[in-house]
Order: sequence, then structure tokens, then C-alpha cells
Amino acid sequence: MTDDAGSENDGAVEERAEDDTDTDTDADGGLENGDFVRLDYTVRTVEDGTVVDTTSREVAADAGIDEEDREFEPRTVVVGAGHVFEAVDHALVGDREDDTDTVEIPAVDAFGEFDPDDVRTVSAEKIDDDDRYPGAQVQVDGDQGHLETIIGGRARVDFNHPLAGDDLEYEYEILEVVEDRIEQARGMLGIYLQQVPDLRIETEEVEETVEVDPDEDDEDAEPTTETEVVERESLVVEATPQMAMNQQWMFQKQQIAGQMMARLGVDRLVVEEVLDGGGGMMGGMGGMMGGGGGAPADVEEALAEADVDADEIVEELDADE
Repeated sequence: MTDDAGSENDGAVEERAEDDTDTDTDADGGLENGDFVRLDYTVRTVEDGTVVDTTSREVAADAGIDEEDREFEPRTVVVGAGHVFEAVDHALVGDREDDTDTVEIPAVDAFGEFDPDDVRTVSAEKIDDDDRYPGAQVQVDGDQGHLETIIGGRARVDFNHPLAGDDLEYEYEILEVVEDRIEQARGMLGIYLQQVPDLRIETEEVEETVEVDPDEDDEDAEPTTETEVVERESLVVEATPQMAMNQQWMFQKQQIAGQMMARLGVDRLVVEEVLDGGGGMMGGMGGMMGGGGGAPADVEEALAEADVDADEIVEELDADE
């Protein structure tokens, strides 16, 4: 389970991790904060062993988890970046490929203790008609919860996280250290967007004006400038319709872009929108509307193909006037 799945700390975890990236290292060459790793993991509740998240389709099938519209595959995370629970981040430091471990996470460090005050009675009018049944996920005054009961005009809603109060057991295996930057980018976008759009890294040469220090022996010399050619790298992400509807992307795209540029060492992130399927028709219309001289012939040809008599149309129009 990545910490962003169901957690409300997405905006803060990377900021916390930035402070830790260079502080924890392993003298024997194990994993360090900032390393990208590919993990297989399964998260269970300690009390009854209920599987709450997994990258294994087999484990999901055995646990009766709905496999439709879900991808079960290893996840790429950044050690120390808050992509997993903090206790797991700490456990990963010093580990190596093929290492396995099981980390127990107390409820307070997972999804919080159960708070009875977060079970509230609200007006049923605040709940959509289609959601007025026990167990429905509802949103009331901006808070997410699940409906326990609804009687008459009153509804009882539990606003605690579904796993509030549960201690968790996080079992993982490190499959590999990810060095390829495209795969690193795919892993980060998968965490932020819950999808992986097409992407690539492009390199281009640009001219930059830089300041040249004056000669130290010449006290009267002033700094000068010169133009030099430098290479700049861009991470190009092909936009998808899902991205436009993703709330985290909508409200945190600048922060996400900054984190990805810092982690991947690129100079900028470019979101590329590709439109296809309608360009030919629009282009044809534009050509017809823009060209004055050839339009009448085009219209006559179109009418002929449609088996329509142009003279009859003109007569009908005159009659209407």
C-alpha cells in the first residue's frame, strides 16, 4: 500500500522527505533515501489478517478482492519520500535487492485511531437519493464517510477512515533498484495519478547568456557576458482525459512537477496534449471557408452528388421571401 492510497498527506510527504533525502545513508551500500525501488507488497490487518491492499493478483483472488478495473503489479516508490508508510520507509534504508521484510504499523501511524466523534448524525437532505442505503460512500459538507443508517430525515454517517483503529502488517519484497529514469517517472506518476500516461525524455540544445568573471589581476575590469550552448532535458508527458479529471493533478500539478524534476534531474516537465480523430474534417472546413474563388464549384459538385436540384432550392427560397 502506497501511503497516498487513502491517505490525506500527499502534499506533505514529499516535503518531509526532501529534508531527509541526504541524511540517511547506508555505509555498506544498501538502499538510501532517494533511491527508486520496485516493490511487491501485501498489507493486512493485524487483528484478523484481512488483506487491504496488494500488488499480487493471486493474493487478491484468494482474498476475494474485486479484480475488475484494477492493476496488480509491483510498484515503484522512492525511499524516504513518503510513498509508503513512514515505518516502511525506515525499514527500506539499508536493504538490498531480493530482501524481504514484514513491518507492523500501529493504527496511529497508519490511518489513525477510531474517533467516536467522527460518527455524526446529519440531515438526510445532504445525501443524494441514490446513496441513501447502508454502506454507501457519501460526501457531506466536504467530508468523506460511509452511511451507517438512515431513518426518516436523519442519517448516521461514519467519517472515520475505513481502516481507522486497525494496526497493519506490511509485507514486502524488493524486486529491483530502478535506475532507468523513464521507469522512475512512470512510478512517480503512477503514485500521483493512479495511471501511467505515455512519456519520454527529450534533450535539446539552447543558447544561454552567462556571466564571465573578470580577470583577478585587473582591478578595473568589469564582468562580461558570453553566449554558450547548453543541453536541456524535458520530461514530456502525453496528457490523457483522466488527467484532466484527476483532482490531485488539477490542484497540485506545480508541486508534482517540481518534485519530479528534482527527483529525475530534468529541467522541465512538459504536458503534451495530442488531438486526433477530428483534424481532417476541421481542416477541410477551414479550407473551404477560407477559399472564396473555388467555393461555388464545390457547392455545385456537392449538390450534384447529393442528387439535389440547385434551381429548385433557389425557387423555394424565393417563394419563402
